[in-house]
Amino acid sequence: MVRPLVLLLTCALACAFGAPSPRCSAPTPGREVRALWVARTTLTSPAAIGRMVQAAHASGFNTLLVQVRARGDAYYRSRVEPRAEALAGQPSTFDPLQLTLAEARRVGLSVHAWISVNLVSSAVELPASRAHVVYRHPEWLMVPRSVAADMRAISPSAPGYLAKLARALREQAADVEGVFLSPVDPAAADYLAQVVGELVARYDVDGVHLDYVRYPNEDFDYSRRALALFAADIDRAAGAPEARRLRARAATDPLVYAEQFPERWREFRRARLTALVLRLRAAVRARRPNAVLSAAVVPDPEEASAHRLQDWRRWAAAGAIDVVCPMAYASDASTFTTQLEAATRGAGVRRLWAGIGAYRLSPAQTIESIHVARRLGAAGVVLFSYDSLIGSSPDGTALSQIGRAAFGRP
Repeated sequence: MVRPLVLLLTCALACAFGAPSPRCSAPTPGREVRALWVARTTLTSPAAIGRMVQAAHASGFNTLLVQVRARGDAYYRSRVEPRAEALAGQPSTFDPLQLTLAEARRVGLSVHAWISVNLVSSAVELPASRAHVVYRHPEWLMVPRSVAADMRAISPSAPGYLAKLARALREQAADVEGVFLSPVDPAAADYLAQVVGELVARYDVDGVHLDYVRYPNEDFDYSRRALALFAADIDRAAGAPEARRLRARAATDPLVYAEQFPERWREFRRARLTALVLRLRAAVRARRPNAVLSAAVVPDPEEASAHRLQDWRRWAAAGAIDVVCPMAYASDASTFTTQLEAATRGAGVRRLWAGIGAYRLSPAQTIESIHVARRLGAAGVVLFSYDSLIGSSPDGTALSQIGRAAFGRP
């Protein structure tokens, strides 16, 4: 049943994480986190990694969130996922994450593995490697409501299934970033936990940063597997005659359960995403009990829950994540403040690192946003992104200007 599932997850969160043990506690307040999101484009050569670490250190940053799983691929050594195509020109011995860790340790920087969780591919250009999850398990991919009936007519194992889904997603390119893996199917959740578990087992990272741990919007996931699992939950709760009636209608109308029980359908999908976050946290804690688990989230918790089915306020309240990173990317100062205020209320007692869209701002605006975050009590800031800041000033003046004004660097 849907409501008991939600209650069960809430209880599990509270019991598992409500009273942290000394080994599994949330990070204690201390130094201000001054972080950079470092996109995968900087991880393609040893020289680029070296320049990045030195520039971050010289500008007063103390934490790097490094994108090591970008689109269902690996910028590290993995037996689970294929090596990133962008590394094809480098020798097989080149390990971007290991090199980043080594360089960062020399100058005292913390390194967090930034993982794109549900987003696994561009819809415009599908992966080249046949070992990629989109080819191995197309049945795990999210489907938008608009093509649910059409996709049901094709087996996920059929050659045209993935191509048809990608075409549908390209038509929504203005709002949907690409191909998403569904949190609804337990096998897909197992796979994602395996990805994270392998990474933290192999690398001594200071934290794991979850990105794209959400649905593209509320009109996903209408895949056959997700609809079938929801129907099974409803059938267990309904009386036999009602269950038979619904099953008969579902034979010709695959959306009947979702349309008949719209709020329970929303809660079902939210609960499955929450269950995935729990799985990923367990995978991190099993190997790195002191690693910080953070998540990039939609700033307004109401909007996140309603439109992305991302109930991060519940995650924060129960300690399923250690740190909330609201992506407050507004270029207008008053809107940024409003976004951060909403996120601060949602985070409650949980630590918050303010995500600042520096790619849209001048250095002066970025500095002002850092000051606003401090006034609102943020435990740190994360700038998006190192790559955009370097791109806007290849000589590093943007980073150093921010460092001097915000962090007191010489």
